[in-house]
Amino acid sequence: MSTSGEHDQNSSFIKTPEQLIVVILASFLVPIIGIVLLVQLVLGQRGADANAMTPDAVAARIQPVGRVEFGPVMSGAPAAARKVAAKAGPADGKSVYDKICTACHAVSVAGSPKLGDKAAWGPRIKTGMDSLLQSVVKGKGAMPPRAGNPALTDAEIRAAIDFMTSQSK
Repeated sequence: MSTSGEHDQNSSFIKTPEQLIVVILASFLVPIIGIVLLVQLVLGQRGADANAMTPDAVAARIQPVGRVEFGPVMSGAPAAARKVAAKAGPADGKSVYDKICTACHAVSVAGSPKLGDKAAWGPRIKTGMDSLLQSVVKGKGAMPPRAGNPALTDAEIRAAIDFMTSQSK
């Protein structure tokens, strides 16, 4: 009927009473150990920080990584750096031109009058210094207000205008 190489479908892998006791104990102990470990995992977790939901903590977590600013570095400088720059006094017209105005006025970008171009500066000079100053302060055409640097004082703008108009007379 059956040979030693064949498996009997009606036989079990538990052959002795000791094996039966081990299987019964394991079927109870494995789930109990699993439940105990799961409870320890849940209860062993530290609770949430009590200060995690304070407005300062929330603001610190959601603050932007960076920001975009248009204009020279001084406009984004800390207030202390701007105060030091202000105490140093207004810059002369040539240095303001070299730092800010030269980007557009050296090559006549977007219709800006090129430094030294008498034909382009002539009509503008005739309008007067106050008109030129207001054009720079308020912005004109592609030029943003205060030439893109909100830290510029009226005296610095006036000095830069004086420098550019003196080069174009």
